[in-house]
Amino acid sequence: MFDKLKAMGALAGLMKDKERIREVTTRIQDAAESLRCEGLGGGGAVRATVNGKFRVLSIDLQPALVMGMAADERTRTLAGGVVAEAVNAALALAQARMKDILSREARELGLPDLPGDLAGLIQ
Repeated sequence: MFDKLKAMGALAGLMKDKERIREVTTRIQDAAESLRCEGLGGGGAVRATVNGKFRVLSIDLQPALVMGMAADERTRTLAGGVVAEAVNAALALAQARMKDILSREARELGLPDLPGDLAGLIQ
């Protein structure tokens, strides 16, 4: 209970320091923009790259996968699943890294034990 009160007091103090909040917001936005996370699918047949804003930046397909996609519908369906696997792996990594960034920034603001989960801010 006292931890929550302490966090609320720290948060109230921060509300008076809008410039500091702007600086932290800018750092978080810059980190999200520059963060790059890769995920693999199909044992490396597909590589997806996303940023901290959860935008897909690129999808790289191995030539063998691309050639196989022309074979039949079943192979195309399998390839789609492998692409989804790679994208989801990259997104999960980006979420975890952004959660770490948000937690670090919160600690620097004197808010180490915010009520609730910071991950909720990025999901």
